[in-house]
Amino acid sequence: MPSFHIQDSVPSVATYRALRRGAGMTDRSSAAAAIGLAATLYAVIAYTEERAVGMARVIGDGGCFFQICDVAVVADCQRQGIGDALMQRITTWLDDNAEPSAFVSLLADGVSDRLYRRHGFEYSAPASQGMIYPRRFRDRR
Repeated sequence: MPSFHIQDSVPSVATYRALRRGAGMTDRSSAAAAIGLAATLYAVIAYTEERAVGMARVIGDGGCFFQICDVAVVADCQRQGIGDALMQRITTWLDDNAEPSAFVSLLADGVSDRLYRRHGFEYSAPASQGMIYPRRFRDRR
């Protein structure tokens, strides 16, 4: 297992997009990534030597609502403890910075719920259901 270290840092647009693609996640446009990354409340990046191999971010209003997003580890580095290390940093930051009454949420895709459950997250159903607004991507020329 390669060694890794975690750095408190918002990724660049290029690193963000590469990590999402490398983890098998949907890519985001450079324009959207630039806007979103600028609004990040907290972010961490995992590195093996000088290579960025994972990331996680917290977004929200900084008071009432926080959402964990972009938890990504590139495919060849998964199942090596990097996701756990990222989540540990994220939850520590939330414990130190979010008011006790704040609502902290995330959407778990696939089997990622196993990772999040290890870090204290619970299913919200049946009290609430996660929902999305499925927009169709369109060319905005």
